[in-house]
Amino acid sequence: MPGTRSDLTRLRITLTAFFALDGFIFAGWVVRIPAIKEQTGASASSLGLALLGVSAGAVITMMLTGRLCHRYGNHQVTVVCAVLLSLSVSLPPLTHSPLTLGLVLLVFGAAYGGINVAFNSAAVDLVRAMRRPIMPSFHAAFSLGGMVGAGLGGLVAGVLTPTQHLFGLTLIGLLVTALVGRSLLRLQPPIPASPPAPATPPTLPDDPPKHEPTPRRLTPRTRGLVFTFGLIALCTAFGEGALADWSALHLEQDLDATAGAAAIGYSCFALAMTAGRLSGTRLLERLGRTRTLVSGGTTAAAGMLLGALAPTLWAAVLGFVITGLGLANLFPVAVERAGTLAGPDGVAIASTLGYGGMLLGPPAIGFMADWYSLPAALTSVAVLAAVAALTGFLTRHAAEG
Repeated sequence: MPGTRSDLTRLRITLTAFFALDGFIFAGWVVRIPAIKEQTGASASSLGLALLGVSAGAVITMMLTGRLCHRYGNHQVTVVCAVLLSLSVSLPPLTHSPLTLGLVLLVFGAAYGGINVAFNSAAVDLVRAMRRPIMPSFHAAFSLGGMVGAGLGGLVAGVLTPTQHLFGLTLIGLLVTALVGRSLLRLQPPIPASPPAPATPPTLPDDPPKHEPTPRRLTPRTRGLVFTFGLIALCTAFGEGALADWSALHLEQDLDATAGAAAIGYSCFALAMTAGRLSGTRLLERLGRTRTLVSGGTTAAAGMLLGALAPTLWAAVLGFVITGLGLANLFPVAVERAGTLAGPDGVAIASTLGYGGMLLGPPAIGFMADWYSLPAALTSVAVLAAVAALTGFLTRHAAEG
């Protein structure tokens, strides 16, 4: 098993590469959705149904992957899912109907959901072994990979066909997996060292003990705690999904922004989330998990109230930036706590709830916008961020005992 500092560092670099690859491939697919829609002749509603294939495949596989990780190991499942993700991203441009598109997206979604559970579980093991709250750095790599994938996709969209572009992503994915997967397979999951003398003080007073036992069995109490941390992940992902789909429309429709200016809103939100995750380890070391959850949720709630209700464009964009900074580390901390409690099963449950929140956000905002107004609907993101903050405070001792 990796026990030396250099082994742990190598494992951290390897896992970071897989997080970045996941974001890169997924974003590359997303930017080609309009071209795939035209190619398949799908209407807006039939495309929406086809895209549910990604969601269905991911949610179903996330729960199964926890068991596979127990049986075969987090590292092995990560590599296999990376290969499947790389191969399956080339399939959508080969389809010519919404039905076949939905079927191949089931495969793509299954690979996407599987790798997310597997490498998050591996990251939880590494966090426990390194005794540092480094989980946000992995999610920052995912965000950076997504930004690069989306940016590259935008650049090549006018030059390459969807088939050429997504096949290129397949080649890149397989190459990266071949290079870093070998290293990952050589390294066994780290196991925390035996406790030293009791005099060693904890670094983060509100965190679980440094020398934790192995994750608990899924007793009713533990399962309840895991679902509670999953609720925090859901509240966070709800906001991410809502802002991804509705922020530009809010700025354009309610604040009379141009299409170009409206697009800046989500870009600023995404950049703020990335910056927040890059600084997340230092923040967790200074504040601890509970204070990070509480302050992050409170900050996001205040920012979203400003973003939803501000009377001017730039005040709203400032609100989106504050929201991004607040939400940045809630999901990584929630997944880590769930994994600490219940291993891969905990990661699977929290990730599934979080992904469900991302799916729930956009349609929920749409329904509320029809009933009330879009600004009023967007305040639901603030409400759920506040719920995440309150839940983080109420569960401050949960991972300890």
